[in-house]
Amino acid sequence: MSEQQNDTLKDAFEQGALIVYPTEAVMGIGCDPDNEMAVHKLLQLKQRPIEKGMILIADSYSRLLPFVNDNAVPPHRRAEIFSSWPGHNTWLLPKSKTAPRWITGEHEKIAVRVTDHPVVKALCERLGKPLVSTSANPSGEPPAQDQQQARAYFADSVIYIDGETGAKTRPSTIRDCETGQIIRD
Repeated sequence: MSEQQNDTLKDAFEQGALIVYPTEAVMGIGCDPDNEMAVHKLLQLKQRPIEKGMILIADSYSRLLPFVNDNAVPPHRRAEIFSSWPGHNTWLLPKSKTAPRWITGEHEKIAVRVTDHPVVKALCERLGKPLVSTSANPSGEPPAQDQQQARAYFADSVIYIDGETGAKTRPSTIRDCETGQIIRD
């Protein structure tokens, strides 16, 4: 991506654009987690209730720290959590006092993942932030497996990032940091 395209993407992201991009298993759709308008636009497009909360995906744990209360992560789980990243594992961690409700929904924890997908890592680096990450599909429809399928759902209402999905066949596992319980396998 040229520097001019990079600036255009960053400007669009900061102004609330929705971005469709490949993840480890399916196409994801996301936006700036600090932009309430963008998150509401995403929720409306997906027909997803705000109460469910959203996953944040990043290229590093440090990029997630504004949203996570790191001091409240249970010491006995830290090695398990951090050794599972980067990877296809989402953890429900204690949310920070400043984590917005439009991301956490009705929950006291926030769902976060440090990815090893090269396209998502490059996106987070370029944009300087984590991304809201949810599957690219309207509620009740199967997740898009490629950009063509995502275009059938969203047409020109989003920005598409080129790339291939990873080798995973299912969405990330979601686990609770306090109990280790698997919420979604």
